Amino acid sequence: MQTRFSTRWCSGWRQPKSIMAKNKRQNLASNIKLSGGAYTDIRDLIRLRYAVRELDSLTLPKSTNPLAGLLTSNFRGRGIDFAEVRVYQPGDDVRTIDWRVTARTQTPHTKMFQEEKERPVLILVDQSISMFFGSQVAFKSVVAAEAAALIAWTNLDRGDRVGGIVFNENRHREIRPRRSKHSVLRLLHEINDFNHLLSRQALSAQSNPEQAGAAGAENIQQNHFAGNSFEKSDLEKSYMAQNYLAEALRNVRRVAKHGSTIFLVSDYRSLNEQARIHIRQLARHNDIVGIFVSDPLERSLPTPDLYTITDGTRKAKINTANKQYRRSYEDAYDQYVKELRSEFARIKSPLLEISTSEPLVQTLSKRFSEQAAQVVRG
Repeated sequence: MQTRFSTRWCSGWRQPKSIMAKNKRQNLASNIKLSGGAYTDIRDLIRLRYAVRELDSLTLPKSTNPLAGLLTSNFRGRGIDFAEVRVYQPGDDVRTIDWRVTARTQTPHTKMFQEEKERPVLILVDQSISMFFGSQVAFKSVVAAEAAALIAWTNLDRGDRVGGIVFNENRHREIRPRRSKHSVLRLLHEINDFNHLLSRQALSAQSNPEQAGAAGAENIQQNHFAGNSFEKSDLEKSYMAQNYLAEALRNVRRVAKHGSTIFLVSDYRSLNEQARIHIRQLARHNDIVGIFVSDPLERSLPTPDLYTITDGTRKAKINTANKQYRRSYEDAYDQYVKELRSEFARIKSPLLEISTSEPLVQTLSKRFSEQAAQVVRG
């Protein structure tokens, strides 16, 4: 008997809400346009939750995928996530028999499940003065904030507990990992607050660390003889200005549990020996993923001419027509990147490179896909 559907019924049919919501998210993800510029927009950081599907195409094995949300082991048993159906074998639990497949194939089949292991995710976000730079679409500090937001939303969407540490030269702020939207929003607001501290006043206060150190030494001596206590001297702030990445990593070692996934979003300009030691120690019991943020102007100088440059408080002129200077500039950057890649290769951790001149969502998705292909080949 042939079945007919009325035109009236078909015209009134609607997709299930779950499919409609998924299509809406995909449309929003494809239409996301980030503001860029010198400062973050909290609305952009929140809106990036619609772009999590852009990273769903990752093909990394679940047991090695840092964005897998729930770390799954190679052991297959009874768990939450369905894995496959296979032919029943002696000793299998009869409660997992798939009766539909058994009836269709006339051969006993059993369901297999993937065992789950939850992993906390920590995202370190560098909002220091060296990040307050950009020559094209956005500053490095803005790209770092947006990358951290995308990673946070993606891991939350996959069921992980997400937290992080936002830091600059003088201080840091911790958000404990939790599986909640509120935790991610707190992290994003902290990132936004730190980003907006990168103002002309902040640049002026940190433009002369040597003078701050001398003043701090005098302050320490005066307070020592007076018998007074003080919280943080200018000398200590000067020390922090040179070792803030190492201090941030030291704090991560204090709060991170073994088996965590740690994303470090930075330009690594303060990656000294102390910071390297902390990274190596963290890599012994955790998965480290480096996100290296750079700007095209750091790689090579602009076209030959006389340029006026400023750090917000001082001005200087540079002549980029000198070929030897241009070559030395590019060689210094290449050596810097080579050493950074070598450090992450030493701890067998991926280093994903993103630029201020490239669209963030597509670039980050491409970098993870490239890393996935490399893991599969390896």
